[in-house]
Amino acid sequence: MALEIRTARTALVVIDLQRGIAAGPTAPHAAGDVIARVGLLAEAVRRGGGIVVLVRVMPSADGRDALHPIADAPRAAGTPPPDFAEIVPELAPRPGDVVITKRQWGAFYGTELDLQLRRRGIETILLAGIATNVGVESTARDAFERGYEQVFVEDAMSARDADEHRHTVERIFPRIGRVRSTAEVLAALAGADPAA
Repeated sequence: MALEIRTARTALVVIDLQRGIAAGPTAPHAAGDVIARVGLLAEAVRRGGGIVVLVRVMPSADGRDALHPIADAPRAAGTPPPDFAEIVPELAPRPGDVVITKRQWGAFYGTELDLQLRRRGIETILLAGIATNVGVESTARDAFERGYEQVFVEDAMSARDADEHRHTVERIFPRIGRVRSTAEVLAALAGADPAA
C-alpha cells in the first residue's frame, strides 16, 4: 500500500537521541546512521509544515522520580553524566521544534506530549529513535491507545540487540501502524501537499 502523508498534520517524534543513549551499542543500525536518517526526516517534516518533537529521558536531579521496580533484571544504579540528556548536536532543536523530557520509557505518560500534538492538529506520528523495543515501543503503544496513526521508520531506529529490534518491528509495530524505510517516508513527504 502506498504511503500518503498529510505533512501539516504530521509529527516526527524522536525518542531518546541524546548523548547518554546514542553513545551506547546499537543493532542492527549504528547510532550514527540512525541520527543521520532522523536528520533527513526532520528537515523534510519541517519543510512540509509538520513538527519535530525531540524526546529525551532524564530523572530529576535528586533521582527520586526515577522508577525503581522490583525486577529480575533491574537497571544498574548510578548517576548519569552531566551531558546524559543533551540532544545529540546533529539534531539540536530548531525554532518551532518541541522538546519533551520524560521520566520513564514512554513519552506520553506524565508529559505534555499529547497536549502539544493535539493543539497542533497532529493526526499522524512518524516514530524513530533508540531503543526500538523500549522507549520507541512504549511510546508507540501509548500513541495507539490515544488514536494516532503511526508510521515506524525502521532504519531510523535501533535497539541494543538486533533480535530485540526485529521482534518489535515484525511482531508489534505491524499491528498498530505501518513499518516503512526512511527512503519510503521521504518519498511520501516529498509528494505530500503541505497545505493538506
